[in-house]
Amino acid sequence: MAATLLHWSLHPWAMYAIVALALAIFSYNKGLPMTVRSIFYPILGERVWGWPGHIVDILAVFATLFGLATSLGFGAQQAASGLHYLFGIGDGDVTLVLLITGITAVALVSIVAGVDKGVKLLSEVNMVLAFLLLMFVVVVGPTLLIFTSFFQNIVSYLGELPFLSNPFAREDVNYSQGWTTFYWGWWISWSPFVGMFIARVSRGRSVREFLISVLLIPTTVSIFWFTAFGTTAIDQVRNGFDGAVSAELPLQLFMMLSELPLTDITSFIGIVLVLVFFITSSDSGSLVIDTIAAGGKIDAPKPQRVFWGVTEGAVAIALLLGGGLAALQAVAVSAGLPFTLLLLAGCYAIVRGLLSEPRIARPIKPAKPAAR
Repeated sequence: MAATLLHWSLHPWAMYAIVALALAIFSYNKGLPMTVRSIFYPILGERVWGWPGHIVDILAVFATLFGLATSLGFGAQQAASGLHYLFGIGDGDVTLVLLITGITAVALVSIVAGVDKGVKLLSEVNMVLAFLLLMFVVVVGPTLLIFTSFFQNIVSYLGELPFLSNPFAREDVNYSQGWTTFYWGWWISWSPFVGMFIARVSRGRSVREFLISVLLIPTTVSIFWFTAFGTTAIDQVRNGFDGAVSAELPLQLFMMLSELPLTDITSFIGIVLVLVFFITSSDSGSLVIDTIAAGGKIDAPKPQRVFWGVTEGAVAIALLLGGGLAALQAVAVSAGLPFTLLLLAGCYAIVRGLLSEPRIARPIKPAKPAAR
């Protein structure tokens, strides 16, 4: 569980927060366009509008594109495994291509409908379904163990963090290079996309409010989510059921749900959640890529968003057919590596941006009258 929280809790949200905070500062406070190159104005100056800025935006576009394609590929694999488990539908290449095509088609409809009618509606439906599934697992699963494990997992995560973060301490090369490095690249490749979305909804917030909303709350929710599902699966193994361990990775969620009541219903909800999560990711990701490619224009023509949505689906299909899981992992790391350098430079730019903010003097309290 400590390793799971290393990959899925604070670290990805910290990466998103760097991009989001930098974009918010330089877009809202400094009046620069809502695009990644604006983050580097303290470093590059006016050159940010020339070829150095073009390179920054191009890297952000490719990182987001390949990050989303990786997500679409994994989502299609898990949905295909669930459909095969529930309905006996084949989970081969044809099913994967059809699923990615369907996800992309629905995302395109959402793009044409607009943010309020498309992304917002799908996101609200998905959040309700996710909350219901989470509460179901908490109630019918080992409820007391889940709540006690929540705090134990946080302590374990903090205690194991130095060891898990050291790539030279582990003898399991597949863990450090096949998973930790992959997640590192995957989250970084998502940071321009998620960061820009966070920045767009954070206008008017203080930095303190921003950090609480972007770091602490999502991290706490993530820890509870993985504690609920992970503790339930571990408890099943302790009681003699090893289906979630022996099954292939995309099928493990459904094997865990098979030991709980209403298996068919919860498994179907799980499939819907996977599909809608990646539909909204494809939709909103197309919007972000289009905004970056258009130099920060938020109201760019819809055909451009459609183009990027189709491109994401095509890249995901090509990666799945060309190399499967290994190709998805490789492209995520390849896209994340160059953008890592930009994130490090972005940390410096954030400090420069905050130091240049005007200081607001605190009001002086009137002195108390002297006692007579």
